[in-house]
Amino acid sequence: MSRRRARLLLGVAALAGAVVVPPSAAADDAVTDYTLRVDTAGSGPEIADSMYGVFFEDINRAADGGLYAELVQNRSFEYDPADNGGYTGLTSWTPSGAAQVVDDAERLNERNRRYLRLDLTGSGGHGVTNAGYNTGIPLTRGDKYDFSVWARTSNAAGTPLTIRLTDAGGAVLARPTTLTVRGDRWTKYTATLRADSTSATGRLRITATGSGTVRLDMVSLFPDETFLNRPNGLRKDLAEKIAALEPGFVRFPGGCLVNTGSHYGYEAPNWERRRSYQWKDTIGPVEERATNANFWGYNQSYGLGYFEYFQFSEDIGAMPLPVVPALVTGCGENRVTDDPALLQRHIQDALDLIEFANGPATSPWGAKRAAMGHPAPFGLTHIGVGNEENLPDAFHERFLRFRAAIAERYPEITVISNSGPDDTGPVFDRHWQLNRASGVDMVDEHYYNDPRWFLENNDRYDSYDRSGPKVFLGEYASRDNRFANALAEASFMTGLERNADVVELAAYAPLLANVDYVQWRPDMIWFDNHRSWGSASYEVQKLFMTNVGDSVVPSRASGTPALTAPITGAIGLSTWATSAAYDDVSVTSEDGTALFADDFSAGADRWTHSSGRGTWSVQDGAYVQADAGAQDTMVTAGDPSWSDYTLRAKATKRAGSEGFLVAFGVRDTGNFYWWNLGGWNNSRSAVERAVDGGKSSMVERPTTIETGRTYDLRIDVRGRQVSLYLDGALWATFADDEVAEPFRHVVTRDERTGELIVKVVNAQASAARTEIDLGATPISPTATLTTLQGPPDAVNTVDSQPIRPVRSTIKTAGSRFTHTFPPHSVTIVRLNPTT
Repeated sequence: MSRRRARLLLGVAALAGAVVVPPSAAADDAVTDYTLRVDTAGSGPEIADSMYGVFFEDINRAADGGLYAELVQNRSFEYDPADNGGYTGLTSWTPSGAAQVVDDAERLNERNRRYLRLDLTGSGGHGVTNAGYNTGIPLTRGDKYDFSVWARTSNAAGTPLTIRLTDAGGAVLARPTTLTVRGDRWTKYTATLRADSTSATGRLRITATGSGTVRLDMVSLFPDETFLNRPNGLRKDLAEKIAALEPGFVRFPGGCLVNTGSHYGYEAPNWERRRSYQWKDTIGPVEERATNANFWGYNQSYGLGYFEYFQFSEDIGAMPLPVVPALVTGCGENRVTDDPALLQRHIQDALDLIEFANGPATSPWGAKRAAMGHPAPFGLTHIGVGNEENLPDAFHERFLRFRAAIAERYPEITVISNSGPDDTGPVFDRHWQLNRASGVDMVDEHYYNDPRWFLENNDRYDSYDRSGPKVFLGEYASRDNRFANALAEASFMTGLERNADVVELAAYAPLLANVDYVQWRPDMIWFDNHRSWGSASYEVQKLFMTNVGDSVVPSRASGTPALTAPITGAIGLSTWATSAAYDDVSVTSEDGTALFADDFSAGADRWTHSSGRGTWSVQDGAYVQADAGAQDTMVTAGDPSWSDYTLRAKATKRAGSEGFLVAFGVRDTGNFYWWNLGGWNNSRSAVERAVDGGKSSMVERPTTIETGRTYDLRIDVRGRQVSLYLDGALWATFADDEVAEPFRHVVTRDERTGELIVKVVNAQASAARTEIDLGATPISPTATLTTLQGPPDAVNTVDSQPIRPVRSTIKTAGSRFTHTFPPHSVTIVRLNPTT
């Protein structure tokens, strides 16, 4: 039996809520005819049980306020304005009476330095109220909630603490309970409260009475029921949605937060400055774990730490795949830490991590794991080093040091390198050159592109070297959450499966998004403080991940008749975190006819400020965007029907961190091309194509832009061919003529059931009438179908999930039959051979 099929589903139906209705194309729908031939006697690549997994990064408040079930925000009073300009030690708290956050010798411990001091003077109570995350603390009538606090008091008689759950207006939602703090040494106190009412705006109120001084730290409130009822556990509904995917692996903890930050050591002042992710900070008793400032702009408590990641992976039958920093930053920071002793310490940290995961309970780090309640090893097999480094040579030099040390002590561990942040370009090429030359086992690729890119690049891995490094597609997604994006991703996934001998692991990203803390879109699972729902991409991922199969069956299909049209559109000027001046903008047709010319001597009335961002005005005969902090400041001019033209402009960077952007083929604010000169903090330049707001790179060069220098720019658009000239010299040329094939498929075999699994994606408005030919293989007269279908602009929300799986059956009438796949659909057909 396939291990995938044998996994515990934890009571979560893979197709919960599916409606059994047979899909069909309406009689008046447009129909395109296809053929699909399956070589049932042939054999293709085997597909690992671990092929599809999930990538968890604490982005969009995915951990605290998300998967980590803690309901109290800033529970240890460690928030600080140095981490986030809007933070104080009392963020999310409302004090009453003499409440003060302090950091002195009375602290709980050296990694949890700040605490709340209440000086009990006068009559009445003194205390604090916590508002949790989002709209408040979610409470459900009848459910129990586990409260805890570390406290000490100077009052020899003891200090009563009254614990209440209320709504935002103060109405009591649970019977209060009172604890008595005794002694002036830190002690943990606990209580359980049962909610009498349901509320999404709950508050936790703590009131102290009496005299003297009482100190509080690590104030916590957990739902009594967590995922698998584990202590310090996970939010049940989110964890169940992840488990329902049946992921083969869990990559953690990032992402950008792995290898970015101001410190790489344990010496960050006060333990709350932003550092790269230190796994040793995240294990052991939660009150002894350091708080860190997250790369994404908020603090992380590390209550969800490495032990919990390993435990969750084990609970859902997934392979753990941690990633450690290599002292070369990525994600736009582009810095190298040259400190041999620090590098050696990080290498030792990686060795200690493997021991923590796999070592016997008698080993130093295995003993720490055992002390946390897991004496048996976790069975770690893979570890990633680094993430999206833009400095490939510096990264690779350090990566080889990590790999050598790990191979010497743990030769069974696969050490994964990476290829930078993009799907192509000089950084990507150099990474791969170094990885191949060094015989790297596996390379982590990342890319986020528009839907069309995914439709065009189904064959991306067809030409990869079968004897070279394997691919771990650690992060990919189409940049939005519409069904059109999910369809494009599904199309691409058929190519991943077809190339399972090269692409051994793949994960959509990001996994989670809190609706009130969104930093990146797309996202797979959305949530607020008490509800969660899967996006259209979630439904696609679940459909593929629960219908993988064990090997690829050779097959081929006819294609869609190609439609060719020239690049058409108006022109545009823009900036990104830069002030720039433009002058002498002109457009001429291929035969030299003047279509547009503007030297701004008469103002800028011919330009439309389509973005509304930035400050544009005519200054000294040039069109100037003066706000060096504004992003994406596009202004446009001309005719959207223009084709086969030459655009010329002069551009000068005046101030800021990047260069300038000149757009062509502009159809609207979300669909255009632009020449991005000096982008990515002036580290490189590229032509990007925007489709419905999502961008992908067409060509890239290591060009940077000088401040104060005027550049002559020329862009020739001929059909779908584009040539770009910088100061009269050819900078690059490209043809945007890849076929965005809307009809894709892959066939796999389930060894346990013997079924053929036919996966078909029809990402177009026409129904796909398809003749399916299985050769001489007889099959059962009926087949089961699971279909996702809907308008391409459909989006799953908290109130409506139009993209949901529909199950049905069809009659096959032998080994050759015709089925019409609906427009804008993903369909899984399971066929049962009768031989």
